[in-house]
Amino acid sequence: MSILNATHNSQAADDSVAVIELKTVFAEQQRAFAADRYPSLEVRRERIEKIIGMLVSNRERIHQALMSDFGNHPKGASDLIEMLGIVGRVQYVLDHLEEWMQPQPREIDSAALGNARAFIRQEPKGVVGNIVPWNFPIDISIGPLAEMLAAGNRVIIKPSEYAPACAKLVAEMVAATFDRNLVHVVVGGLELSREFSATPWDHLLYTGSPNVGRQVMAAAAKNLTPVTLELGGKCPALLTPGSVTAQNVESVIGTKVIKNGQMCVSVDYVMVPRGDVPAFIAQARGFLDRSAPHYSKSSECTGIISERHMARISDMLKEAEARQVSIVALEDDPQIDLTTRRMPISLVIDPPADLRLMQEEIFGPIMPVLPYDDLDDAIAHINAGERPLGLYVFGDDEALTASVLQQTSSGGAAVNTCALQSGLPSLAFGGSGNSGMGRHHGVEGFREFSNPRGIVVRGDQGDHIDAFYAPYSKASAMVDAALGG
Repeated sequence: MSILNATHNSQAADDSVAVIELKTVFAEQQRAFAADRYPSLEVRRERIEKIIGMLVSNRERIHQALMSDFGNHPKGASDLIEMLGIVGRVQYVLDHLEEWMQPQPREIDSAALGNARAFIRQEPKGVVGNIVPWNFPIDISIGPLAEMLAAGNRVIIKPSEYAPACAKLVAEMVAATFDRNLVHVVVGGLELSREFSATPWDHLLYTGSPNVGRQVMAAAAKNLTPVTLELGGKCPALLTPGSVTAQNVESVIGTKVIKNGQMCVSVDYVMVPRGDVPAFIAQARGFLDRSAPHYSKSSECTGIISERHMARISDMLKEAEARQVSIVALEDDPQIDLTTRRMPISLVIDPPADLRLMQEEIFGPIMPVLPYDDLDDAIAHINAGERPLGLYVFGDDEALTASVLQQTSSGGAAVNTCALQSGLPSLAFGGSGNSGMGRHHGVEGFREFSNPRGIVVRGDQGDHIDAFYAPYSKASAMVDAALGG
């Protein structure tokens, strides 16, 4: 038996065990939810607070797992994004949960319903699934848990098999912190992913590519499972005339540095006034020289997640080279470290539209720079593509940047910065069209994982509810009065 076949058979066997585990725990969580359909505020708080202690006590293990999966991963980024960001999200939920759980009154027609009351109560959906991508294996495993538990749900998490060390760590952290009938992690590959999507969840969150998102949604549709899809796309940065400044270029390139471009809200391409392209290139090189000298050889450069992903990115560059497109490295003597999979950042200047890097989400350290002559043409170019998850507009003219936002569509947006719309605990995060549907973070996340149950309580005086019962002749006076008859 070849090593490849042995590995495949081993993974299939592991997946079979994981599928059984998934079905068993899913049934356990369903029973547990049936016995406790509306946890109190105090119980929800207690559950959510455990997340902070779980993360803090595993700080070093998180560093090590990320380093193992990515080949190299800056510790500062691990702390800032994969831990502190989650803690801030959890604390925001704790600060506002009591307010979110309050019934929301709705108006009634007192002439017909007297002193009846109507309100919306956000109630738990039940058992929620979370399919996690490899690029933020801690953050997207644990971050949404804050709102899922806030809504009163039980949760099963499926980490990515492309980040096995992080998947194992998340499973161990969660098992040590929560009863499995409340929160559990199942680890496996393709067979488990398919079974996970087909499970009759009360809600399913998937973060990943649009192509896989379609498959997940199709599987969920068989059970009428509601889905939240966070799908990425080609997020553009548009520098309006006069906005190619050191600060703005730093924002664009600095965002690309995060995870070395392996981020769904990273800048996929940047549009620059044609005459300002040389200045953009100079500012980009200057920023990287100052902030991360010898970037691809430094500890600041996150490794590409796998050899397969690295080969895909390299092939994009090779195609551009073969077409004699100008490629500008942002550091001297750029090199690829095959051991840690660290790659330099490259600008690709004015690439043809049919290149692979202009057709696919890049998800790596390549930045196409698209010159434009007319701002309306730049806006038309953005609108000709699928709606991105994020759109970034730069310029000092507030009316102009507001106009660009008004003429475009995206899941989220930012002005004179990039990607911040995805990290604020108070701001709903999600896509539109090809970049996804649904929202999490903040009150919108709490509501996403809740059932907005409409409730009417009949009063004790002044109503005419019996007008809706036969015979309807007694309703004539009420209808005449309403219609002015």
